[in-house]
Amino acid sequence: MPPSAVPAALTPIHQALAQLRADALGVQAFCAHARAQGDLLAALPPRYGEVWLGLIDRLESSALFSEESCSFSQSSLLDNLDGWLAKAGEKLGG
Repeated sequence: MPPSAVPAALTPIHQALAQLRADALGVQAFCAHARAQGDLLAALPPRYGEVWLGLIDRLESSALFSEESCSFSQSSLLDNLDGWLAKAGEKLGG
């Protein structure tokens, strides 16, 4: 999702994800920020929060292992987070 199309409620987490992809933010810092999005998650249907927190759990787990030894790839998880942000943006009217 281009930054100009990001609803205001999603801007901080969208920026943090971009920083994570650029290696300007660590996984643990991103995950802490992502878990602190209570207001955003409250504005969405409950299932969105379940999926978001599941993705964050897997991202944290993936950071503990090398890409080869992990059962899911970190780049795929980041793509899934991007997808979640796009769907959340649609739901929020962005």
